[in-house]
This record gives sequence, C-alpha cells and structure tokens, in this order.
Amino acid sequence: MNIHLRSGIDRNILIAVTLFGVWFVLLVLSPMLVPSGSVTDLSGRVLVLDNMDAYRDMNPLSKTIYILGDYNCHQIKERSLFINDNQMPFCSRDVGIFIGLLAGAVIALFVLIRIKITMLLIGFIPFAVDGAVQLITDYESTNVLRIVTGALVGSMFALFLCEKIAVPTEIDIISQDQKA
Repeated sequence: MNIHLRSGIDRNILIAVTLFGVWFVLLVLSPMLVPSGSVTDLSGRVLVLDNMDAYRDMNPLSKTIYILGDYNCHQIKERSLFINDNQMPFCSRDVGIFIGLLAGAVIALFVLIRIKITMLLIGFIPFAVDGAVQLITDYESTNVLRIVTGALVGSMFALFLCEKIAVPTEIDIISQDQKA
C-alpha cells in the first residue's frame, strides 16, 4: 500500500465526496423531517417493499429515502439506529457503510492511497465474519460493532474506488515510467 499527499483537489474524487455527503445528509435528515416517534418498527425483508403503510403520509423526500431503505435493507428494529425517536431508513451496518464511504472519499481527496485488491478483501473480513456468525449462530452483534465493520468496508471501498476514478497525477506518470 503506497501513500502520498495529493498536490491538489481531484475533481472526480470531489464529485464522489459530494455524492456520498449528500446521500448521508439525506439519510440523517429523513427521520428528522417526519413527526417524532412516527417510524418505530420497520422490521422486514430485503428486496421487498413491506412497509409502504408507514411511508404513506411522509413528505416526498423522506418517503423516497425510506422506500429505498425498505427495498434494500432488512430494517430490523433492534439492528437500527434512531434519530428524533424515528428508526433510520437503513440498519446500523448500512449506516456504517455510508459513513465509511464518505470518510474514505474525504481521505482520498487529500491523500493518494493505493490499495491492492487483496487489501480491499481483507477489509471485508471483519464485516463478513460478524454478519455470518450472527446469521448461523445465536450470537447477536451490537450496533456499534455493525457500524464499525460497515465503516471499515465502506472506507476501504471508497479509497479503492477513488484511486480508480482519480485523474492521473505526476506521481502516477512517474510510477508508470519507472515500471516501463
């Protein structure tokens, strides 16, 4: 893994930071934009819209985010965080992934970190072990551990992605010349 300070702001990474940042803000705002205590148990299944009644009277922004969460996340109450006495649209592990995506992209904005695919896969191990052990045993992970393992995966993926989408710099050109 090579690490170098960036000489300037890369526009592609800045776009990634902006997208991840806007998404995270929308995720946090959604439970704040509905009446306190109005979304209390969204437990359901992935790839199924099983909570449409809960979203019926929501404002369009919150409704959209909650529907995305409903379809893409199990939203189990005990595995979720609450803001404004409302369950968040995604579970704590997914929230951790979104935190990690934003944090990793922000880091990549200032620091060039070359992550090999093996490092990326190693970053998935704690996430996979925590989820798999929970799935096949009576073990119940904590929301803090879910957030941490999700954030690790999200940040590793963001660093890997940002390296791939960045505009080549002098460091990249020098590295390529040295390989030739």
